[in-house]
Amino acid sequence: MKNVGEARETPTGAPQEELATGERSTRNRVVRSILDHGPSTVAELAGRLGLTQAAVRRHLDALVTDDIVQPREQRVYGARTRGRPAKVFALTDCGRDAFDQSYDKLAADALRWIAEREGGEEAVAAFARARIAAQAAAYRAAVEAAAPEERTEALAKALSADGYAATARSAPVGEQLCQHHCPVAHVAEQFPQLCEAETEIFSQLLGTHVQRLATIAHGDGVCTTFIPKISKTDHGHNASASTAGRNPA
Repeated sequence: MKNVGEARETPTGAPQEELATGERSTRNRVVRSILDHGPSTVAELAGRLGLTQAAVRRHLDALVTDDIVQPREQRVYGARTRGRPAKVFALTDCGRDAFDQSYDKLAADALRWIAEREGGEEAVAAFARARIAAQAAAYRAAVEAAAPEERTEALAKALSADGYAATARSAPVGEQLCQHHCPVAHVAEQFPQLCEAETEIFSQLLGTHVQRLATIAHGDGVCTTFIPKISKTDHGHNASASTAGRNPA
C-alpha cells in the first residue's frame, strides 16, 4: 500500500506515460534541490520539496542507480557530535554534466595550449586571474553597496547570478561562503589555478584573508570558503588569500 505522499505523486488510474512524466519531473526537482543547496539528507530534501521521506528515498534510489547522485558521509566542520554522521546525497560528475554548458574539453585544451606555448603554469595562472578579474566587476559593485556585515551574503547573491548557486552562513568566528555548483569544475580539476585565482579575488573583494576549505574540483560536494571576522588588527594590512589547510583543487 502506497503512502499518502507517493499517492499524490502517482494518482491511481493515470495513464502510464503521465505517471512516467510525473516521476521524471519530481526527480528533476530532487536533483535541482541538491544542486542549489549542496549535499542533502533525506529529511532536508523532504522538507524542501514537500514530499514524504519514503518518496524521497524512492527517487534517490533511482538516481543512485542512474549515477546521478551518490550517498556519502556528511562532512562535519569543527567538533563532532555524538552518533553517526547523517548520510547525505551529492551530485556525481554525471549529475553535474546535466547543468554544465561550459565546453569543458575546449577550455581544457585551450589552457593546455597556453601552458605549453606561453610560459607554463604561470601563464595559466595569469589567465585565471584575468578571467576572474573580468567577472569581478559585478561582484565588487554588489559587495561595496552592502553593509560590512552583509558583504559575504551580497557576494553569494552575485555569484548565484553567475550560476554558482552560492549561499552564505554563519560559522564559528566568521562565515562560510558555499558554492553548490561550479560551471568549470571539470577544467579546474586539471588547472587548480582557476580555484586559486577565485580565492584571491574573494579576499580582495571582502578585504580580509580567506581560507578555501573544500572545492568541487577536488571531489568535495561544495566549494567552501571560510571568511573570518575582521578584527581591529586587520585594518591597515593588505588582504591576502590564505591557502593554509585548504583542500587542493
